[in-house]
Amino acid sequence: MSDQDAERSDTRRLPPLDKTPDGTEGPDGTGGATPAGEDAPGTGAADHHRIRRFRSARRVPAALVALVLLAAAGLLLYDVAAVRANRPAMTWRRWLARELGTRHLDNPWVLGAAALAVVLGIWLVVSAVTPGLRQVLPMRPAAPDTRAGLDRAAAALVLRDRAMEVAGVQSVRVAVSRRKAKTHAVSHFRELDEVRADLDTSLGEGMRQLGLAHELRLTVDVRRPKKR
Repeated sequence: MSDQDAERSDTRRLPPLDKTPDGTEGPDGTGGATPAGEDAPGTGAADHHRIRRFRSARRVPAALVALVLLAAAGLLLYDVAAVRANRPAMTWRRWLARELGTRHLDNPWVLGAAALAVVLGIWLVVSAVTPGLRQVLPMRPAAPDTRAGLDRAAAALVLRDRAMEVAGVQSVRVAVSRRKAKTHAVSHFRELDEVRADLDTSLGEGMRQLGLAHELRLTVDVRRPKKR
């Protein structure tokens, strides 16, 4: 037996790995790697709908409400303590008691005060239950326990720069809301349908590259420059 035959007899093909580094077995028995271009389980488009918006701390409204309630409670407590100490009640408290005892419920001042209280209450409830931070669009997480957001003005600027690269576009305005991206372009040459098609393609790719958690609905309006 020659040296080459001995070397071939000692060389064996290694079997394919049956498990991924984390110890789980792939769907075809050859590992859990995900082909390029496909979403791994648990990171597909279905999970994007569970990404919630950023919530505002609302420190200013909370601080204002706390200060007003603290001042009102302190003033009322001081007046009650003064009356208990055999001192006359404050003028505003005597006036309020007199007005409440003489005015009917259908009085315009009573109705106005009640309407103001209702509006303030609704505003506080809405501020408490809504997320706020409407200018920040949530992005797809690149890693676990990581949240990222993109300002709507920055997203509009990126899309505007991409739109200006399309041939035939003279000027463009892009407005990005929570669900839509509206584009108004002015084209000074080329057919409008061709410019609109190129804008749809370029802006569609641009929105995908933004990495937003919720896809924006794109609307494109292309017009000719106004005649002077």
